[in-house]
Amino acid sequence: MPEICRFYGIIIRMYLIDREHPPRHIHIKYGEHQAVMALENLNIIDGKLPKKCRELVSEWAQLHQQELIDMWDSQNFHTIAPLE
Repeated sequence: MPEICRFYGIIIRMYLIDREHPPRHIHIKYGEHQAVMALENLNIIDGKLPKKCRELVSEWAQLHQQELIDMWDSQNFHTIAPLE
């Protein structure tokens, strides 16, 4: 699973499409917490994250939403800049 970004202890990954399923989404890991965020509406669709982590990931995903959707569709994975 390619790692897309890492910041503040948060790791964001995306699986290869042949191992995945709709909707388009990212996987988030923060310590012992794991969640899945849909890229269309940026809602958490599986798992749980602490509130501050969820807010940071949401902010980051809003900045890069179209890039993430394009990455899912093309399967051309690359690193995306973290929040600073």
